[in-house]
Amino acid sequence: MRKIIDYDISTLEPYINWPYFYYAWQMRDSEGKQRLRHEAEEVLKGLEGRYRTHGVFVIEEANSDGDDIVFAGGTRIPLLRQQKEVDDGKPNLCLSDFVRPLSKGRPDKVGAFATTVDIGMETDFDNDDYMKMMVQLLADRLAEATAERMHEEIRRTYWGYAPDEHLSIEDMLIEKYDGIRPAVGYPSLPDSSINFILSDLVGMKDIGIRLTETGAMKPHASVSGLIIAHPAATYFALGRIGTDQLADYARRRRLPPELMRRFLNASLT
Repeated sequence: MRKIIDYDISTLEPYINWPYFYYAWQMRDSEGKQRLRHEAEEVLKGLEGRYRTHGVFVIEEANSDGDDIVFAGGTRIPLLRQQKEVDDGKPNLCLSDFVRPLSKGRPDKVGAFATTVDIGMETDFDNDDYMKMMVQLLADRLAEATAERMHEEIRRTYWGYAPDEHLSIEDMLIEKYDGIRPAVGYPSLPDSSINFILSDLVGMKDIGIRLTETGAMKPHASVSGLIIAHPAATYFALGRIGTDQLADYARRRRLPPELMRRFLNASLT
């Protein structure tokens, strides 16, 4: 299954995670937050009808193969595993741990997604520094809100693995849903070059996303990642990895270790 969904800003406003918006402004006091929220909501009203956000996702049969996820269509996504010492005998995690192994002889399902905003939200306000910053930060929140809303629809309808879910938006924002939605660049999926694989898998260009040579997405206000339904799936931080895993990962990516070192430098011991 593959689907593209467009959203109006008013549909997404309830899904905005405001604490991140306040943090970006370095706003800490309650009165300042209230004033900033009011200003932002007025700006959102002005953006309604001029701009929209966009999401695309695929849901395919897939299995894990060691530390890789292999989609039925042939796409293979190599992943990384924690190497830090873990207390209480807990395992070192990899996202592939939450997908049924090939050896079981039965397919599982895995999703992949990307969300973004109309590029005008990042280019149409260059003559007003305040509005440029305000709209850019709202665009970031709207791209995340698009992922939140789309993931809800996927869980309840399109994939339908949680058809009876009835969570408040507040509960969704603190990740009380079943499964996980790890995003590229976040702690369990730090390698931005994975976007080159995801772009081909989901068709990022069809919603206006292009990639830089480092795998960064343009518009900047874009999100991409995987969707995993296993009820025991959990978010985790990869932490530091050794040169042994770097070499293995480069082999699985079929790329030179020197190139992978550039993408993973911040994660290396």
